[in-house]
Amino acid sequence: MRVLITGANGQLGKDLALYGKQVADVFALGKDQLDITKGSEVSQVIHSVTPDIIIHAAAYTAVDLCEVEQKRAFDINSLGALNIAKKAKEINAKMVYISTDYVFSGDKGAPYVEEDTPNPKSVYGMSKWLGEQIVQSTIEESYIIRTSWLYGSGGNNFAKTMLKLAEQKKEVHVVNDQIGSPTYTKDLSKIIFQLIKKRYGIYHVSNLGQCSWFTFARHIFKIAGYDSNLIKPISTKAYGAKAPRPAYSVLAHIELEKEDIPIPRYWEEAIIEFIREELQRD
Repeated sequence: MRVLITGANGQLGKDLALYGKQVADVFALGKDQLDITKGSEVSQVIHSVTPDIIIHAAAYTAVDLCEVEQKRAFDINSLGALNIAKKAKEINAKMVYISTDYVFSGDKGAPYVEEDTPNPKSVYGMSKWLGEQIVQSTIEESYIIRTSWLYGSGGNNFAKTMLKLAEQKKEVHVVNDQIGSPTYTKDLSKIIFQLIKKRYGIYHVSNLGQCSWFTFARHIFKIAGYDSNLIKPISTKAYGAKAPRPAYSVLAHIELEKEDIPIPRYWEEAIIEFIREELQRD
């Protein structure tokens, strides 16, 4: 099985490549090797690699910057997905598109199931939802995998930021009225490689449980051995981020259960493993 991974320099791409090399012949390409916004380059690379499966992890995920750089957001998250999907179909390869909980408004007040209709509030969310629709309408042999609040060793993320701030021993204000499920890229990567053997469709994949960013931050401080009381709550409105976020974007795992795929462990367990590895690395 030949697997092409886009966005290989991102935190998910790195863990996908590490896990994938245990079970497949992996070609992991970063932006320098594959610019997904250039159709001719996508065509050349895909025809050269001739993968059986393309895991499309490349994305523009700077949520607030997407509000400013709207064209870039849609070029990467939507047009880039179209370029990949067209060539995947052309060579009869399967495609996996990594999407986000931010395709939902957050107004439901209960975990989102795969059949819920997206209604994104941000440009980032809109660009990813358009990407979903493009992939589904272009290639039938595709998987849409929505995930949430990603963190991993291979890139910048909230968990790493909290660890750095913890060392400074200063007060940190963190939003306490957004609820979601932190998801470890290692756990997500394993599930993706299980899913590519299952039926096509939309799947929600996140670690079990839910929390606010505030609770997540305090847990990180505590596990790492720092004073969790340095984390202070702040409202989304007071924080003043440029892009609107869903207030409640917990994902239900209905389709994973139908396929008898174990749901990833609770987020509290996953973050312990991540922090231990980060502290050992330091």
